[in-house]
Amino acid sequence: MASAANPFSLSVSSKPNNSADFFLRVQSPPNSVSLQYSFASPGSIELNSSRGGNLVLSSSRGVRSGRIRASSAQVMDQSVAKTDARAPTVVEVDLGNRSYPIYIGSGLLDQPHLLQRHVHGKRVLVVTNNTVAPLYLDKVVEALTQGNPNVSVESVILPDGEKYKQMDTLMKIFDKAIESRLDRRSTFVALGGGVIGDMCGFAAAAFLRGVNFIQIPTTVMAQVDSSVGGKTGINHRLGKNLIGAFYQPQCVLIDTDTLNTLPDRELASGLAEVIKYGLIRDAEFFEWQEKNMQALMARDPSALAYAIRRSCENKAEVVSLDEKESGLRATLNLGHTFGHAIETGFGYGQWLHGEAVAAGMVMAVDMSYRLGWIDDSIVKRVDNILQRAKLPSTPPEAMTVEMFKSVMAVDKKVADGLLRLILLKGPLGNCVFTGDYDRKILDETLHSFCKS
Repeated sequence: MASAANPFSLSVSSKPNNSADFFLRVQSPPNSVSLQYSFASPGSIELNSSRGGNLVLSSSRGVRSGRIRASSAQVMDQSVAKTDARAPTVVEVDLGNRSYPIYIGSGLLDQPHLLQRHVHGKRVLVVTNNTVAPLYLDKVVEALTQGNPNVSVESVILPDGEKYKQMDTLMKIFDKAIESRLDRRSTFVALGGGVIGDMCGFAAAAFLRGVNFIQIPTTVMAQVDSSVGGKTGINHRLGKNLIGAFYQPQCVLIDTDTLNTLPDRELASGLAEVIKYGLIRDAEFFEWQEKNMQALMARDPSALAYAIRRSCENKAEVVSLDEKESGLRATLNLGHTFGHAIETGFGYGQWLHGEAVAAGMVMAVDMSYRLGWIDDSIVKRVDNILQRAKLPSTPPEAMTVEMFKSVMAVDKKVADGLLRLILLKGPLGNCVFTGDYDRKILDETLHSFCKS
């Protein structure tokens, strides 16, 4: 009950007829957070959203307790002019004693204290690639050592590309760490895109059974998604990201100036993940994207800063509730089951990750529509925004139904031989993670997008 002295209010309600659904709403003007548990069918979970807050979903099996942290932008600005790209923002990933900040802003690599406060020992290993190193390695080394002569920095420069996200390349990180005699108080720093972040994080998790690491993502894809949440790993020839660990960084430092050197294709690829957040849990963010896609494609600093911040807030909220992907976090993979099949079947690096995810999202939306779970207006809006972002809406012609099925059979979301998918259901901003769907509809979708 809210009062003038205490504006905080809490309400809990449940559906009639002994339904196992209940709805929790916490309100403290002007912000509100809502949480819904839905046990409509075994092995499925639902994610819903409402204006003024986020509804977060949990699994119907083994529900874990979790905390929701109010984010710095509970109410969406519909104008990019209201977001100051120059002002650093901090988004907290709330994981108890393993919580960490995401710093977002322009010129952050010129503020050494942000990095140095998270380096606990005297030895640092920067892991980067041959594209990013000439651009930012010296600047990062300077930020780590400026006024801090006790810290020594080593670096290892890896080849650039998804095809190098494998065991042989990973060993180069271990080789450098061992040759440099790094110890357990060392810090690994990932400087680059998602491939570098995933490999550096996995190396940090495994070296001496765990050393500190910091993420400095330099692509939109990494800044809005892969650098946040502690997923690390490498690919196998039979499947993407099948080998890895959950391992959280000490911090994520997002200097938006690094996007000035990002190729247009990489920029568009990262926007696929931004679009995903709007579709699965943040309808107002999706509407903002529809109004501001041109500004994003033109690299408007305010638009990019807002999109990065809101994406990080969405992911931080989900990770805080489901760090190890027992249910809720899986919804962040909308389109990824189809997309990973494209990357694996077509060849790692042939398409960028976001390009494959974009086509995969269209396939997931098509299947959702065929199931009768969404109306055709959502299908049209997804097609339209992907077209404006210059992202593909169909898989490569070389992909066959059999290629999709064989790769999807070893997807990480398979449980007890059952392929579970993230699909849209209901109004925009709502989704389900479930194995409870008509298999014939999946076949219809695959056949509609593949020639054979």
